[in-house]
Amino acid sequence: MVTVLRTFFYIFIICFKKIFMEKNETIEVLNDLIRINNDRIEGYEKAVNKTNETDLDLRAVFNQMAQESRKYANELTAQVRRLGGDPASGTTASGKIYRVWMDIKSGISSSERKSVLEECEYGEDAAQKAYEKALAPDNDLPADVRSLIQDEKRNLKNSHDTIRNYRDRQRAVNK
Repeated sequence: MVTVLRTFFYIFIICFKKIFMEKNETIEVLNDLIRINNDRIEGYEKAVNKTNETDLDLRAVFNQMAQESRKYANELTAQVRRLGGDPASGTTASGKIYRVWMDIKSGISSSERKSVLEECEYGEDAAQKAYEKALAPDNDLPADVRSLIQDEKRNLKNSHDTIRNYRDRQRAVNK
């Protein structure tokens, strides 16, 4: 009888640890994506401020993409709370460093519009990499969380392509 109870107890502990660890890993993945979206928001707000008032097309796109990331950050935050975690509120360290670099680079750039678009594409590349990392097979995410992240990644890929297309058109104009 003692052996059966001891075996049951060990199985219970192993299952509890597995569930608890997976939940914490999921929260960590979600919080990383919240920070990446916060980076995008700050980056696009900075991009709006760096464009000329006559660049209405870019300003509209940049505002739309910042709003897109606000939506994603809210969706991810809701998932973290549902899982009993504390949502991240800041940005990534690399995002902060990159925004400082953007400021320095823009001070010496010859084509403000082209430079801003190149900086935004770099940020979009970073977002894609973060989402790919989140969706890695070794991240044992619940199906609903994985589906949410896949949907956001797909939409972010469209945003990336939009920025890349603007950048390519601007490069053609500057030749």
